[in-house]
Amino acid sequence: MLLSFTVSLTTTVMAEGPIGFASVNALGLSGTTGGAGGQTVTVTNSNDFLDYILRDGPYIIRLSGSVNLSRMNKVKSDKTIVGLGSDAVITGGGLNLSEVSNIIIQNITFTNADDDSINLQTYTHHVWIDHCNFSNGYDGLIDIKRGSDYVTVSWNRFSNHSKTCLLGHSDDNASQDVGRLRISYHHNWFDGTSGRHPRVRFSELCHVFNNYYVDNDYGIASTCDAEVLVEGNYFKNVDDPTLVGYGSSGDGDLVERDNVFVGSGSPQTRGNVPEASSYYSYTLDNAADIPRIVGAGAGVAEKPEPNCDLNSDGIINFLDIAILVENLVSL
Repeated sequence: MLLSFTVSLTTTVMAEGPIGFASVNALGLSGTTGGAGGQTVTVTNSNDFLDYILRDGPYIIRLSGSVNLSRMNKVKSDKTIVGLGSDAVITGGGLNLSEVSNIIIQNITFTNADDDSINLQTYTHHVWIDHCNFSNGYDGLIDIKRGSDYVTVSWNRFSNHSKTCLLGHSDDNASQDVGRLRISYHHNWFDGTSGRHPRVRFSELCHVFNNYYVDNDYGIASTCDAEVLVEGNYFKNVDDPTLVGYGSSGDGDLVERDNVFVGSGSPQTRGNVPEASSYYSYTLDNAADIPRIVGAGAGVAEKPEPNCDLNSDGIINFLDIAILVENLVSL
């Protein structure tokens, strides 16, 4: 018997791996692969979620639905934490990445955290935070500090918050931070958030490219001799797109190029900074296209339901779909 049918999917397929510092081979790792090669599990409640993020070894942890946490909860190395569908939510608490490495966090909404939504500290390295939504946290949405290194923050949407992304927590922490804090921020949407996009101290290089800034008090602040490269971004109604020095912190270096400023103040610059291309390869989108590109692609992505598998990078496994089609044809 012939069976006529249509398989229809609405999905944003994520990149096969990070672009930026999380892709760099360093500190004994060949880029960031998360839980690749480990067991894949699906969790639907906070107890199971907290169990698996604290297990040793690689795991691909697929979050279905909403979990309510309190405080910041430690995550161990070699984990992929990826939301299924468009309704995977972590609320009430957040994630603490301390002295760990090789972690991917994708496709999850973080909201109403009682501290930081995601905190990286104490020499944590090789982390990729991608295609998430962040809002209404108590403190930082993504804070990176205390010697953390080789991190990419990409394709996220930030809203309804003030202290958004801190990079380097204290003017007195040079001994731990100098020569580290190599971070890439690209294709993020800072939607009405006040500041810290990011606020930078000591970074060997903070590369901020192809982000969309809308209705912010300030965009990026370079302080404490940080090296910050700002390129290909779109600033709309931003009072101070870039700052050199902030609060009581001394000046950092900042180079801006190929950015678009609409209804915004004048950018501040200082000195020279390293080229990002000396660390990794990337392609810069035209800044004029960023509202369309980032507006359509940033944040949590629509995907098929949990019967369609996701690999360690959040890619849909179309083998499940092929099996479904084969079974339907055989009816």
